[in-house]
Amino acid sequence: MTVLLTVENLSKRFGGLQAIADVSLTVAPGEICSVIGPNGAGKTTLFNMISGVLRPSGGRIVFEGVDVSTISPWKFAAAGIGRTFQNLALFKHGTVVENILTGRHTHLRSNVIDAVVFFGRTRREEIAARQRVEHIIEFLEIEHVRDAVVGTLSYGQQKRVELARALASEPKILLLDEMVSGMNQEETEDIARFVLDIRDELGITVLMIEHEMRIVMDISDRVHVLNFGRKIAEGMPDEIRHHPAVAEAYLGGKRSGAIAQVGS
Repeated sequence: MTVLLTVENLSKRFGGLQAIADVSLTVAPGEICSVIGPNGAGKTTLFNMISGVLRPSGGRIVFEGVDVSTISPWKFAAAGIGRTFQNLALFKHGTVVENILTGRHTHLRSNVIDAVVFFGRTRREEIAARQRVEHIIEFLEIEHVRDAVVGTLSYGQQKRVELARALASEPKILLLDEMVSGMNQEETEDIARFVLDIRDELGITVLMIEHEMRIVMDISDRVHVLNFGRKIAEGMPDEIRHHPAVAEAYLGGKRSGAIAQVGS
């Protein structure tokens, strides 16, 4: 199997606290993979290392055959690793278009002189960036708020803007950290549809943390399960649904329905 992302024996310590311990996983091109686990399992810490926010204490992160474990954080986006965050990280006083445009910075090659005269390469980059942003706005169906100030939008709309900004960087793999947290059922279903379209229409691989088990079980190709910083299971959704270690982690060993009960 061709592998896009490999996490090898990854660990992270914060002083005496072992947040992640010897976690390994792979993600193949074109997959939608989920990372699940109870609160405090270490899911976001794992994402923070894969996206360069945190340096691992041990282990390796290999992306497209290159060890990226120790590169500068800003190089992760340039390498093709996109990310959304559990807590919104938007410029609330900027417009939707302005926020999405910030995701294009990794593709800008103009120097200061080019920018001052706004000619040649700078002009071409600006035109290309705006064309890309308009395509994403249409893709995520937010044309009606494109010029709105982000701080005036609903929570669900702001989540779409953050997703749009991540897509603007043209990632090869997109890390989604609890995209549907705080959303109503209609918004949740819309995001699930967009995630499938991101994979199927844009050709972007997806790795997501998600507590909404209906989405995990409906759209994931594979699921990785963490508990207390360690990986306790991996498999297809139906395998995970009936896995005894997963039932133990979520339900304290009460196997009546196993994860089917959590995901019902």
